[in-house]
Amino acid sequence: MRRLLAVPCAVMLAAPAGAATLYYGSRVGMELTIVKKAGIGSTHASILARHSRPNARVYCREYAHDFTEACVDAEMTVPLHFEITANCKTGEFTTFYGAKMLFQGRNKGTDVTTDYRITAVDEKVVLDGSGASGYDYTLDQFKALCPNRVR
Repeated sequence: MRRLLAVPCAVMLAAPAGAATLYYGSRVGMELTIVKKAGIGSTHASILARHSRPNARVYCREYAHDFTEACVDAEMTVPLHFEITANCKTGEFTTFYGAKMLFQGRNKGTDVTTDYRITAVDEKVVLDGSGASGYDYTLDQFKALCPNRVR
């Protein structure tokens, strides 16, 4: 009986229960594991995340169709900023790519068809909702930092 209980316990300890992740890109496996959250919903919201070999492996296998450790090693070296921050009052925030963004609330009658208006500050470009713009994962990062601003 003790052996039967030891196996499920060992399996549960091997994988963090309910470890939350956030996507940094639009492809499968392009996600980071959240390590720490602070000030969520405030003027000093931050999320610290880390890359993991299992996530990189999913990316390599499911997206790149590359089953080598060289692919995993290369994915682990993708230049990312592992901390994202936001001022939930002003809507200013950063992404895992280090981009400065501005969340401007509900999109009202503009030329883009997204639910919310997000501007890439340095490029002065409104994200248009396409996969190339990164709208979905950028909005998810802002939602994680400022959940009360996005409903």
